[in-house]
Amino acid sequence: MSERIRHSWLWTVLFTVVSLLWVFPIVLVVVNSFKNKAYISRDAFSVPRGRAFVGLDNYARGIERTNLLASFGWTVVVTVGSVALILLCTSMCAWWIVRVGNRVARFLYLLFLFNMIVPFQMVMFTLSKLADMLGLNTPWGLWIVYLGFGAGLAVFIFTGVVKGIPVELEESAMIDGASIPRTFFGIVVPIMRPSIVSVAILEAMWIWNDFLLPYLTLDMRKYKTMSIAIQYLKGGYGSVDMGAMMGCLVLAIIPIIVFYLVCQRYIISGVLAGAVKG
Repeated sequence: MSERIRHSWLWTVLFTVVSLLWVFPIVLVVVNSFKNKAYISRDAFSVPRGRAFVGLDNYARGIERTNLLASFGWTVVVTVGSVALILLCTSMCAWWIVRVGNRVARFLYLLFLFNMIVPFQMVMFTLSKLADMLGLNTPWGLWIVYLGFGAGLAVFIFTGVVKGIPVELEESAMIDGASIPRTFFGIVVPIMRPSIVSVAILEAMWIWNDFLLPYLTLDMRKYKTMSIAIQYLKGGYGSVDMGAMMGCLVLAIIPIIVFYLVCQRYIISGVLAGAVKG
């Protein structure tokens, strides 16, 4: 066996083990979602059988106790609206930054890069107070908050992609009478499609699973996302209905996993397009 083949096998084995370690917690949650809650604490690593197996009881109890269907709806509203707003605003902003290229545009680009550096913990209390003052404590108000936090990465990727688009294509469209919006949506956006899908996946995974930002911003008396609703399964004195929680966690991760599997082929191509050409 040649040295090259031996190294290839070693890397394959290594990454297989790492992949299994990453998948194992998800498998553990799925397995325990079918167990009686008493057996989850007693033997979390065993396969549910006999008295330990409760079927879909945990799922039904979790949905009933957390009103998970309503929370699912609010999570969809927050995620879809936020991702759509991020994609629209940041793609246009990146196009403007690259094509204008003056000092103002370069300074604005640096501000977006700085946005990725600042830790969320530095601004979370101020953000909570400001959101209440401006009436952003609603699912649609949260779109604007997520736009502010998600714009940095999106602009960084999109500017790299726009730099690789020949400006002659846009000039030809304008010579033919196309307006600026028509040039952007008819010429630029189709070329940016892989990176747009890539950014959409990354932002959607972050927003769907986020707990802290909705918890600090939303009015809990009216709106709860799935991540927040699941936390309400904790009772007094530290008691937790582990069975119902496991069932709700499975229901919460299924949609975003399906979304990722459907669109995963665009992630690497989109990110590389922005990173290499940038």
